[in-house]
Amino acid sequence: MSKNRENIYRVRNHKKKKRKKRLLFLIIPLSLLLIGAASYGIYVYNTAQEAADDSYEGIGRNGEKSKLRDEAVTPIEDNVSVLIIGVDDTVKRDFKGKSRSDALMLATFNKQQKDVNILSIPRDSYVNVPDYGFTKINHAYFYGGPKKTIETVENFLNVPVDYYVRLNFEAFIEIIDTIGGIQYDVPFAINELDSNDNPNAVQLNPGYQTLNGEEALALARTRKYDSDVERGKRQQEIIKTVVKEAATASSILKVDELIKAVGDNMSTNLSFNEMKSFISYGLNNSLAINTINLEGTGTKLNDGLWYYQVDEQSRSAAENQLRDHLNFQTTTPNGQEYTQETSENL
Repeated sequence: MSKNRENIYRVRNHKKKKRKKRLLFLIIPLSLLLIGAASYGIYVYNTAQEAADDSYEGIGRNGEKSKLRDEAVTPIEDNVSVLIIGVDDTVKRDFKGKSRSDALMLATFNKQQKDVNILSIPRDSYVNVPDYGFTKINHAYFYGGPKKTIETVENFLNVPVDYYVRLNFEAFIEIIDTIGGIQYDVPFAINELDSNDNPNAVQLNPGYQTLNGEEALALARTRKYDSDVERGKRQQEIIKTVVKEAATASSILKVDELIKAVGDNMSTNLSFNEMKSFISYGLNNSLAINTINLEGTGTKLNDGLWYYQVDEQSRSAAENQLRDHLNFQTTTPNGQEYTQETSENL
């Protein structure tokens, strides 16, 4: 009996040791994965905070509040707007801070609907730049950087601009290259300069294909093959494609590289905490990005320059759509707020 019991105990102990070994084989790699994930998370968080701190640039507004707002807002709690300013001010250009904006987009974010509206503003739009008079809207950046550009857009659209993000072309290229390019249906053959002005450096045929950063930038910038309005539409579609690709699992693993790519080539008046509040939009798998465009006509004026004259009805419709998305009162075509009295007279 004693020998049988010894054998039984021996077998049981052997099985226990085996189970412990199996558990150790599972626990050790899982622990390493968790530690690695936590360390990576801390590293990414610190990298993001450092990049955000380095890129912060206020514009000197009273409390950083739009003149159209009664009180300051925050993306943590409110619907807000962000003006995206694309500029070509690389070292090679040597504009010394006096470049013109190459792309202007006003995005509104609605927390309840969890969607985004993006209005593309043609760079040659004929508008009144406060203190300088009527000229192309892209001249506003030359006259006074982000602050003057924001004032001009608010004056033109009657929509508050709460924040701005200024990106140069290097950021655009690096973001797309970091995520491995984007899949895009090129509408026509192009033969363009690259970002360093090398002739015939970017050649694309029509069709669905993978574009790297230089190719996507050339397609987004070109105006030779259609119009300024169509160019704006392409830019909107390319941004939507980049957002979709950046939200994939493979791109999320490169988030530290993306942060560095953006941080080195960006300025904004968004704080790090405010930036983090936009994560909720990115985590929404069904995020809708709605595009708005301004209709108008191109013409030469007395100074001999070509301008894009925005149709007032189109401008007013865009104004109302954006204000409504921000939960602002919409306005009449004359810029008056809608009331019972004004609506009866329309």
